Amino acid sequence: MAVENCLDELPITTLKGVGSKVAEKLGRLGIVSVGDILFHLPFRYEDRSEVVSIGALKPGDSCLFEGQVELAEVVFRGRRSMLVRLSDGTGFITLRFFHFSNSQKQAMKRGQWMRCFGDIKAYNKAGGAEVVHPEYSFISEQQRGQIDEGLLAVYPVTEGLNQTSFRKLIKQVFVMLQQGAHVCECLPQHALKKGQYLPLLDSLQELHYPQSMPPSDVSHIPAFQRLIFEELLANHLSLSLIKKGVKKQTAPSFNTEGTVLLQFLKTLEFDLTGAQQRVVEEITSDLRKASPMQRLLQGDVGSGKTVVAACAALTAIEAGYQVALMAPTELLAEQHYKNFQEWLSGLDIHVTCLLGRHKGKVYTAITGDIQLGKTNMIIGTQSLFQEKVSFAKLGLIIIDEQHRFGVQQRLALRGKGVNNDTCPHQLVMTATPIPRTLAMLGYADLDLSTIDELPPGRTPVTTTVLPVSKREKIIQRISQGVADGRQVYWVCTLIEESEVLQCQAAEVAAELLTECLPELNIGLVHGRMKAEEKQAVMDQFK
Repeated sequence: MAVENCLDELPITTLKGVGSKVAEKLGRLGIVSVGDILFHLPFRYEDRSEVVSIGALKPGDSCLFEGQVELAEVVFRGRRSMLVRLSDGTGFITLRFFHFSNSQKQAMKRGQWMRCFGDIKAYNKAGGAEVVHPEYSFISEQQRGQIDEGLLAVYPVTEGLNQTSFRKLIKQVFVMLQQGAHVCECLPQHALKKGQYLPLLDSLQELHYPQSMPPSDVSHIPAFQRLIFEELLANHLSLSLIKKGVKKQTAPSFNTEGTVLLQFLKTLEFDLTGAQQRVVEEITSDLRKASPMQRLLQGDVGSGKTVVAACAALTAIEAGYQVALMAPTELLAEQHYKNFQEWLSGLDIHVTCLLGRHKGKVYTAITGDIQLGKTNMIIGTQSLFQEKVSFAKLGLIIIDEQHRFGVQQRLALRGKGVNNDTCPHQLVMTATPIPRTLAMLGYADLDLSTIDELPPGRTPVTTTVLPVSKREKIIQRISQGVADGRQVYWVCTLIEESEVLQCQAAEVAAELLTECLPELNIGLVHGRMKAEEKQAVMDQFK
């Protein structure tokens, strides 16, 4: 294979074994060139240099172990799964598979030796440890203890692409580098020297093939910090250019008397805090200008961001423009819809909610009213991006939980309101505390407003990060909190357990909590449930 100078210019199909199907899978990971794969970095490392006896395995460890099959059976306890019991004379362990074939089941014969690697989970009721979907291979008794692996990088992959295949592709790319190919070094020498950073190629070599076990938090690796710096710099420059470009555009200026806003404030059963009043003034000042507002509003849960957003919305509506509020989930969108309906019911303002589940005549009626300008405020999810959704006069976009949406999504929604060379104002909100210096880096296209004061009677929110090893104590605190009359959310990043992603799934968490806290009513809500099922659970929670 001929080696070109720059790997960024080579399509990923240049690599051996990458046809159209594999290229499509890699594309889902954002890998389209040979250079891209070098920057698809490991998220952790596994030490497979030593076999650990089953009796020495501890929950929370990731270990290589060997054992002989004693039993393999399919059980139906809530969810169909295959359980394989292994023993090596020092103890026993259970392998659990939720996804398996008949051929896999038949291969797990009694007496067969297996070599496995996986995350050791808490001891089950039978007194043994458990591993869910371990990597495994069959070995003979003579092959026990014969290890030819050491430190292995573990990568984020996708369905149909396993770790072994991905590691082979990485190896091919480093062979090309040895043969004269190169990656482009973007940082000048003085920047490398000032930050004491490794050259790019040395950093990539260290991350993909470390010489010693790196720290559990890969962000502490110097080579990784070098790439973080480069990415933050590129991101900051890109966002600064976007901000400059947007500022050159024009936006509608809302020079209203504020009559509707004053009527709204009089209907509230509380007064705005000083911080809320300050932020409303900052936003109102932006909305009076003929250049598009791009403002990030941050504040703790309960600080009153939604009321501030309502003030901004009413300023736009009084000026004769529509407002779109986008939330990351249908549950949150429905919550906003309910709040705004209650707040604005006496102000002759038409608020509607557009969700992904709306179909047929309902969908046509909602989008028709939006297009004709009969609707003043539209609340929804990413359904607002749909091509069929057309606004009559969109003047303000409000995005809740902005970290769930990227810059391109913000720009795409803004494009919905572009009319006669003008574009809508934009307000994005977050409850995630972001230090000002970090906000200047991560959100350089946005100006920053902070609600740093809670309404009277509100308890300050405390955010604490705990390791997985503290899970049992957290569950105990849940039990105590509920006994004191409180309620608890347990949020997960996945619905079902994944063989690829190292994240806890909602279904697994619900099973765990139900088992550990049988006296409590544990509800489960996720995006695959029907609307009425989700609503029933939420009603019980309320």
